[in-house]
Amino acid sequence: MKLIATDLDGTLLNEEGEISKENVQAIKKAMDEEIEFVVATGRSYDAACKPLHAAGLSAPVISLNGANTFALDQTMVQSISMEKPVAKKIQQLAEQEDIYIEFFTNNGIYSKSRSYFVEVMVDVMKTANPEVPETKIREDAKQRLQDEQVTFIESFEALYTMEDLEIYKILGFSLEKEKLTHIHNQLADEETLAITSSGAINIEFNHVDAQKGLALETLAKGMGIDMQDVMTLGDNFNDASMLQMAGRGVAMGNAEPEIKAMCDYTTKANDEHGVAVAIDEMLNEVKAGK
Repeated sequence: MKLIATDLDGTLLNEEGEISKENVQAIKKAMDEEIEFVVATGRSYDAACKPLHAAGLSAPVISLNGANTFALDQTMVQSISMEKPVAKKIQQLAEQEDIYIEFFTNNGIYSKSRSYFVEVMVDVMKTANPEVPETKIREDAKQRLQDEQVTFIESFEALYTMEDLEIYKILGFSLEKEKLTHIHNQLADEETLAITSSGAINIEFNHVDAQKGLALETLAKGMGIDMQDVMTLGDNFNDASMLQMAGRGVAMGNAEPEIKAMCDYTTKANDEHGVAVAIDEMLNEVKAGK
């Protein structure tokens, strides 16, 4: 293997949103063997960099599911935006279904209501972490407003008149899964659209060319690396393209069953330093000449 690419949430990050020292050590061990390290995430670039920097790591970052790619020196080397008429169609259908949505753009994130934003984040976090007190969940929800550049507007219609605005991703949340399924089915035939998910109660929309696997292939090619020499790690459906395209796709122990089924390897869960376990296993195989 010449390159390791990992998802963040549910993969490299534990449930506290941190990179364990075991994972850090394994990554640095791989880098000492001249193996490149890349992050591929649904997060924005700034949100992706925070846990990396906290752990003393730096890396090229594929963000927003492949819509933006940043080199190690923080310069954007690729961006792929959605077509505005398609974005408007998603918005209208989401509002009909009462699905909360956010627009990720070159000017930051746009949402319609600060209070609705906080309540949705609280519901999402309570569902994912039922054992955590609501007071703590509310603090974390409000922290996201500080971690991300969120702009609140009265109507999304204003976005379509901004000539220089590029829409990279639309993220939707609903605790009613049938609503997510319904909007997915309504948009399934949209040829310019990639529809994925990074959790049980969300849905993510990107341009069809903005996928982690495609962005990773382009980045690896620029490094002179073939995808057969790439190891990828992930846990959810927005990781599927890079898991399938890599020579060694590794599903996390906490991954969705369908994700495990498409991978030849499964490691331990994200709270069990699964990335470190997978890297050590790969390095041991390489040393053994397998």
